Amino acid sequence: MSYLTFKSKYNKFPKIKVTDENSVVLGYKDIINTIFKGMKTDKKVLVLECFPGVRYSELMENLISPLNPNLIIKSDDLALDKDDITKKIYSNLTKDRVFGVISEMEIKDLYIEKKVIEARKAINNAKGLVVIYGFGASHITLGDTLVYFDLARWEIQQRFRSGELTNWKMDNYDLDILRKYKRAYFVEWRIADRIKKSLFEELDYYIDTNGVNNPKMITGKDFLKGLIQSVKTPFRLVPYFDPGIWGGQWMKEVCDLDKSKDNFAWSFDGVPEENSVYMEYGNSYIEMPALNIVFYQPIELLGKNVFDRFGKEFPIRFDFLDTVKGGNLSLQVHPLTPYIKKQFGMKYTQDESYYILHAEKGSSVFLGVKENVDKSEMFKDLRKAKKGNYRFPHEKYINEFPAKTHDHFLIPAGTIHCSGSETMVLEISATPYIFTFKLWDWGRLGLDGIPRPVHLDHGEKVIQWNRTTKWVKDNLVDQSVLLEKNDNFTEERTGLHELEFIETRRHFFTGIVKHKANDSVHVLNLIHGQEAIIKSINNSFEPYIVHYAETFIIPANVGNYTIEPHGPSVGKKIGTIKAYIRN
Repeated sequence: MSYLTFKSKYNKFPKIKVTDENSVVLGYKDIINTIFKGMKTDKKVLVLECFPGVRYSELMENLISPLNPNLIIKSDDLALDKDDITKKIYSNLTKDRVFGVISEMEIKDLYIEKKVIEARKAINNAKGLVVIYGFGASHITLGDTLVYFDLARWEIQQRFRSGELTNWKMDNYDLDILRKYKRAYFVEWRIADRIKKSLFEELDYYIDTNGVNNPKMITGKDFLKGLIQSVKTPFRLVPYFDPGIWGGQWMKEVCDLDKSKDNFAWSFDGVPEENSVYMEYGNSYIEMPALNIVFYQPIELLGKNVFDRFGKEFPIRFDFLDTVKGGNLSLQVHPLTPYIKKQFGMKYTQDESYYILHAEKGSSVFLGVKENVDKSEMFKDLRKAKKGNYRFPHEKYINEFPAKTHDHFLIPAGTIHCSGSETMVLEISATPYIFTFKLWDWGRLGLDGIPRPVHLDHGEKVIQWNRTTKWVKDNLVDQSVLLEKNDNFTEERTGLHELEFIETRRHFFTGIVKHKANDSVHVLNLIHGQEAIIKSINNSFEPYIVHYAETFIIPANVGNYTIEPHGPSVGKKIGTIKAYIRN
């Protein structure tokens, strides 16, 4: 079945053009030669700082051993052992399978100071070349030449899933993927990001380790050049796609995905905390976490007001939820801000919305509770359903609204919700995406054959019971308001609810639409039509082309810009939806 009247040009491999110079060094042999060529004869200490998940065995075999160092120090050996680390971070991990508490630790908190001092003495006394490598190597010393080894978070998750990768210093190869991810998300990545932020301007070299035995290296100067260039132009993140128990078929066609797969449920193409970027240097490119841009150019990317409010965090998230020819999402609720702060250490919560990018017959959204629902009775039924062999009677308690293409359902935290089947959702939300309290999952098992986690105790504490049928209809179901209309375009405010900090504006247009930056980052998606072109008002960046269903980011630094139909869409109506942070 076809869901489009045209052939999609959705780009799965978008790149940020940094320079025409071919400055990427490929392969370990050339990397070794380049590093040594850059080292002065009196320099002897080479530090290889690694993000957790980098393949140490690959570094040892292909980089460290061929150097024939006089002294090799694996920094991990100077840290606490696995049991002591687990004890130290126990309060961050909690007993829950999914949720933990954001760690505020520094890498030094996990290292044994006596061993660190001894290692520093050994380094000072050593003759010839010394190599220190691992997670926390730069805590031992910055050395004479500092190299950072990085990889995308999606790649780390793939290594977790395959059983190749454990958490740092653990031997938990067979551990449930959710628990591996939890340990990384709440502890390891937080500490690693603090290290990374401190080293941006210290690096001599930066190495992309996403490929097996296929490292790509740039100089520290080119690394910074890429981060600076990225906020001077619109850009896209590298999308990734994942199957799910409720997944659908729409993205297979529109995003040109593997037709042999059963389904695709999620697409992340606008989540800097998860996505990566491709930085292009001449005829080659490297992949790095998009968070590197957020960390190094936060004001230029976000705008001063957004930065002052959120710090070095990207607060807007765009992603896809595909249930076309699939099933309902889990019935769920997100925590209120005070609850997420107290329980998990997050500064803000996942207010969200469902923009209906495509709806088949029977498409619907579950949203809010019905009038006069008995809370205790509903949770009695939910707990019976959790035990199995009982179907939760959702029709007794939960509203179900029909959905059509371009409807926008608003979902402030505390509102029970989920997308029904036959629906392609563009989810526009705040970024803390992991904090979903599932209430009922329609009696299904996950793809791993294990019941998906349900969090009734958390959910019961945050559900807003006054969000009943009438309130939801009046406040959350397609609240579009026409703001301006002329021969070339219409502009509508589609949300979000006043309880949420994200504003969304929809434009349908055949001509040029002007957008004011207002010193704020914008995130947009081409929701209708084949192709559009973004141009700078003051010619500060090269015109940028986007295609149907592509999410793109306009840094605050870019300034005012225009969008108009392009290529096959010239003379036809196209549409965008834009999200930004309210003042």
